[in-house]
Amino acid sequence: MDIVIENLTKRYGPQKAVDNISMRVATGEILGFLGPNGAGKTTTMKMITNYIAPDEGNIFIGGKPVTENPHEIRKHIGYLSENNPLYQEMPVIDYLSFCAEIQGVEKNKIPGRVIEMIRLTGLNREKHKKIGELSKGYQQRVGLAQAIIHNPKILILDEPTSGLDPNQIVEIRKLIRELGREKTVILSTHILPEVEATCDRIFIINKGKIVADGTADSLRKQARGSEILRVRIEDGQPDQIYKALQSVRSVSIVEFADRNLNRFDIHCSAGDVKREIFKLCVEKQWVLTELTPYETKLEDIFRDLTMN
Repeated sequence: MDIVIENLTKRYGPQKAVDNISMRVATGEILGFLGPNGAGKTTTMKMITNYIAPDEGNIFIGGKPVTENPHEIRKHIGYLSENNPLYQEMPVIDYLSFCAEIQGVEKNKIPGRVIEMIRLTGLNREKHKKIGELSKGYQQRVGLAQAIIHNPKILILDEPTSGLDPNQIVEIRKLIRELGREKTVILSTHILPEVEATCDRIFIINKGKIVADGTADSLRKQARGSEILRVRIEDGQPDQIYKALQSVRSVSIVEFADRNLNRFDIHCSAGDVKREIFKLCVEKQWVLTELTPYETKLEDIFRDLTMN
């Protein structure tokens, strides 16, 4: 099921938590939904699940407005909230059976679905324990199991790997990728490497507004106007080289990376800077022994887009 959002706005008093955003998530796509705390991510996801109503705009799921038949729409959505509220006194297996029942799974299919969820999320050793006896990581697995137990067509996951150890994170990432082959998935997280490892597309929101929408590669291409090069030039004095590099067209900032080794970090705007640096070294009879581009990191792109 596709998700289409048109001109969505939500206010809390005078503040716009979500400010006129539009987006589309296709079936079989995993969207990484990023933003700093308070940016509007959770509010947006709560509106998609019809937990709260927007003040303005429309949300369509499978081509139908969520306000038209909200109860029916919810049957197609699995939601793991950030706080992951669970019944601490219930054994895992009983809780999942309860969740399956309230999600409308046929009674004769509930035991099979519970067993399948326990297998998928690695809860077999913990299935008879009370949820309150589990570590945070295993409680997170229980939350993920309840989100998918009714085999929803849409998954909304708010910090799904919170509290998991590195091995568990790899397993849950793999599970999300597998689920994303046939479902529409929105994944919110602060762990940026997780987004690159899991998501097909990235959507960044800041102060309620869209600031970026694209793949990790396309966002890097857009940010290449601020590419960084590590350069080492021999047979010249450090200060002379520093001054000459500053005069190169398209170079915005030159920093010493290691004065003793004549190594510099060069921040570049658009342009064929590498060719210009090479020509400079030929003219000055300097030896260029290193010229290495640093790939723009997703963390840097995120910071640049959300610091203001």
